[in-house]
Amino acid sequence: MRIIVIGGGVAGAAAALALRRIGAEVTVYEAYANPAGDVGSFVSLATNGLRGLETLGCLAEVQRRGVDVPRQRMWSASGTLLADVPRGRRGRDTLHSATLMRGGLVEALRTAASEAGATIVTGERLTDVAETATGLTARFLSGHRATADLLVAADGIWSTVRGALDPAAPRPEYAGLYAISGVSHGIDVEPGVFNMTFARNGAFIHLAARDGEVWWSAQIADPTEPDRHGVTDTEWLRRTSELYRREAVPSAVIAATTHLHPAVIMHAVDPIPTWHSSRIVLIGDAAHPVGAGQGASIAIEDALVLAGALQAGPSIPDALAHYDAERRPRIIKLLGTAEDNRGAKKAGPVRRRLQAAVMRVFMPLFYEKATAWLYDYTPDTGLNTNITTMSERATR
Repeated sequence: MRIIVIGGGVAGAAAALALRRIGAEVTVYEAYANPAGDVGSFVSLATNGLRGLETLGCLAEVQRRGVDVPRQRMWSASGTLLADVPRGRRGRDTLHSATLMRGGLVEALRTAASEAGATIVTGERLTDVAETATGLTARFLSGHRATADLLVAADGIWSTVRGALDPAAPRPEYAGLYAISGVSHGIDVEPGVFNMTFARNGAFIHLAARDGEVWWSAQIADPTEPDRHGVTDTEWLRRTSELYRREAVPSAVIAATTHLHPAVIMHAVDPIPTWHSSRIVLIGDAAHPVGAGQGASIAIEDALVLAGALQAGPSIPDALAHYDAERRPRIIKLLGTAEDNRGAKKAGPVRRRLQAAVMRVFMPLFYEKATAWLYDYTPDTGLNTNITTMSERATR
């Protein structure tokens, strides 16, 4: 089976690796040679995503590149501790959430996919794809054409393939938040803790990394989408410092900044009704931008479920239908969680006080039970079995 993967980020690289595990011939086409692309900040992986990496055989390498973060503490704008809970896991789980630079995660997955036999081609942008009864042809801006039995679209929230698959598909819209992230030095922060402050102008995240670094991200609530054109790092830092001047810890972390990452405008997409045709399938943010700190973990899950469905299915269309049916209920539930998270970060003063009161009661008593469905999930893919037959099913 010949498979084209469009996009070499987390979803695309994980898919390439999973699909090689079932013996498929995989070529990844990616616009950026730099694994960080245009998003150079950090990303977190919860235990559901880490177990997926373990199945793919690259958990140790990803853990080596990141930091263990077993706890999460939530703080009010005034600095009052609201909750101290396990980060991205059940309390009894000895596997800890990991945080690392997005570029490091992508690089680890691309390397593993290449070592597994996938071909990764950079500098190529898809323009359109045409299906036939027996296969498909992908066309690229450079003039290159490629044929395959299946195309996996992992081309992100602004997916070209989504629009080709369904011209009426929902489009991304500004979610009322943008993120300024950076690295600071000289700040004393307890290791192993993911700190989130519900500040007056949005959420502020910070954690201790290695070599004395502190990674931080200000998720700023603003009803008007900011214009990034021509705004310098100095200006972004000045604006961010001013917005968080009344929160003592975030203000100190921002003041110690030594490096700033590019600003990120956050978007949301209404539920996407069409995830696949007979020979094209959407995964990751192309199908369902979920947020809630689960984007990378859910993309890894998608890759595993898709590979398992293709391995077990009698035909490509049947496998894609199974993938859709398996993933959609979980995604719909997670989209609700993501919307709640965005709302909490955009809350005004009255709602913030109410949220703080609720969190003090809810989090110690109900947090683990409420999140068990998310962190305990392990897809039943069968990828650890003998998988030598898929390469023989090239045109089924």
